[in-house]
Amino acid sequence: MGKFVISKRNNGEFQFNLKATNGQVILTSEGYATKVNCQKGIDSVKTNAPIDERFERKTATSGKPYFSLKASNGQIIGSSEMYESTAARDNGIESVKKNAPEASVEDLT
Repeated sequence: MGKFVISKRNNGEFQFNLKATNGQVILTSEGYATKVNCQKGIDSVKTNAPIDERFERKTATSGKPYFSLKASNGQIIGSSEMYESTAARDNGIESVKKNAPEASVEDLT
């Protein structure tokens, strides 16, 4: 099972990473001013991850594919790393769908 890891950035903001069972980061959040809002972001990922339409499949200016997960209001909750292929990106999306809903939370702050 995957897990969310909450950490604190150098600028004092909180963020989370969703890690797959193999420990690889599959989704990274924006920065949050408070831990409570960071935890709300995790709840939003758990809610929205099973819905395919919430994933925006993108290509960076470098040509590498990646994705963002959006809430129902259209706000980006988290983004992926850059992938080498669209197939790898699509596997990343499937991993988020599979891991996020039941993922535990580890707080490193």
